[in-house]
Amino acid sequence: MKLHILGIAGTFMGGVAALARELGHAVEGSDQAVYPPMSTQLEQLGIALQQGYKPEHISADCDEIVVGNALSRGNPAVEQVLDDGRKYTSGAQWLSERVLPGRDTLAVAGTHGKTTTTSILTWLLEAAGRKPGFLIGGVAEDFGVSARIGAGREFVVEADEYDTAFFDKRSKFVHYRPLVAILNNLEYDHADIFPDVAAIQRQFHHLVRTVPRRGRLIVNGEDERLSEVLAMGCWTPVERFGLEGKAGYDWTARMIHEDGSAFAVVHRGREIGEVRWPLLGRHNVMNALAALAAANAVGVDVATVLPALAEFRSVKRRLEVIGETGGVTVYDDFAHHPTAIATTLAGLRARVGSARIVVAMEPRSNSMRLGAHSEALAPSLNDADAVVFLHRPELAWDAGKVVGGLRGEGVTVPDADALIAALRERARAGDHVVFMSNGGFDGAPRRFFAALRESPAR
Repeated sequence: MKLHILGIAGTFMGGVAALARELGHAVEGSDQAVYPPMSTQLEQLGIALQQGYKPEHISADCDEIVVGNALSRGNPAVEQVLDDGRKYTSGAQWLSERVLPGRDTLAVAGTHGKTTTTSILTWLLEAAGRKPGFLIGGVAEDFGVSARIGAGREFVVEADEYDTAFFDKRSKFVHYRPLVAILNNLEYDHADIFPDVAAIQRQFHHLVRTVPRRGRLIVNGEDERLSEVLAMGCWTPVERFGLEGKAGYDWTARMIHEDGSAFAVVHRGREIGEVRWPLLGRHNVMNALAALAAANAVGVDVATVLPALAEFRSVKRRLEVIGETGGVTVYDDFAHHPTAIATTLAGLRARVGSARIVVAMEPRSNSMRLGAHSEALAPSLNDADAVVFLHRPELAWDAGKVVGGLRGEGVTVPDADALIAALRERARAGDHVVFMSNGGFDGAPRRFFAALRESPAR
């Protein structure tokens, strides 16, 4: 079968492309925003991709069109597919029909931490010899790809609450029908499609409804909104995790290092081992607890796989170190919600102590661009000593108010070139410069690092 994937450079659709190729299908695709790491993965897989959504980019001999959720009515390629009466489907439906049948699916849902938790869980199953399949919303450093079919029974999927496609407005995760579902957390996001938190909670409850009674729900016990979801009805055994040590948590952690780089895992009051790993932050300890609980739910002796976390390398663009030059360390991070920004910076602050943290911020997600998080943005940057805020002309709200509310220094710039120049003026030896965006950021992280190498900071 030959597939054309519309939106192929997206983190999810790029994974679908990799799975389809591994299954022996011919794959081509098109997109309008192509940048690493997904563009690199597609290139390495030998998948041809066209820039832009032109109808002529879809080969006449394609048997099926897989449509990404970034495309809507009015898109030239979509309109041509409909006019021609061609067979089309969504990425989530394609996955549910072509990959997941006969597998034990483990789905990782939540506003934050999905990609990292999916990667940790996959790594634990790999360490246990399970040879899992997976689809991760990013390129996993430990596997070199974002998706693979796998030779084992388990398939781990990052379960997104965003809608499926222009013709299917359900959340993607309702297609997966998992045996085990992780509910990491729930906050307001995706302001372009959800009017309020209650609307997101309803979608999460749709996911809860699909988990069989022989399965397991792994739920953040500290999250009241998830408790409200379960109160709508629950037919599956629940295991809760958290750091506060409240009665009723099945999985907790005893922090050894404040920065989250070392902790002990406690299961129902019994300490089963310690983890010392490269990741930082309280949020990543929570991600690890969720992944360990899910692995345990499918029969893994987690005490035997804890040592594997010392070698875990996470996912590209999750506080990924681009490099260090002239005493300045440069990071690329995907954080695009105030909570994720705050927790990421808190983990880094615990690691670097009093060293300066400089943030380059691009408000790129739909919720960010709509201003849904504008009031929470300045407080989320409290651990930064300086912020260079990319205020593109099309941003619909005044970023100056955010900059004015910062604890540290702040400045707005109109484009990536000005951002790099502003960072060059401010960076000095000993600084940690963190680029935060869920888009390509015009290649700014690596461009800035290259500029530093040519002309070191003061």
